[in-house]
Amino acid sequence: MSTRVLEHPSTEELRLESVLHALADPMRLEVVRFLAEAGREVACSEIDLAVSKSTGTHHYRVLREAGIISQVYRGTAKLNSLRRADLDTRFPGLLDSVITAAGAG
Repeated sequence: MSTRVLEHPSTEELRLESVLHALADPMRLEVVRFLAEAGREVACSEIDLAVSKSTGTHHYRVLREAGIISQVYRGTAKLNSLRRADLDTRFPGLLDSVITAAGAG
């Protein structure tokens, strides 16, 4: 039985410009805010984005490749969680500032 493993950058590989680019899109910011509020692993299907499935997949990939979220397969579900500890280690306060600012808008 093969398990699908998705590539994620290490904490040291996180780049500010990639993180900021990923967070600049309203749909991706919505995903990040949802995950921050949930505080747990969340299946893609739990986050209702007003985009096609393929566009949603693209947004999740950008977030994962930037190092903002972690994605793991559990059975047939792909679960997402924020890489809060990694982001706070690399860019202290950035995630909280972005989430707070997005909530104020």
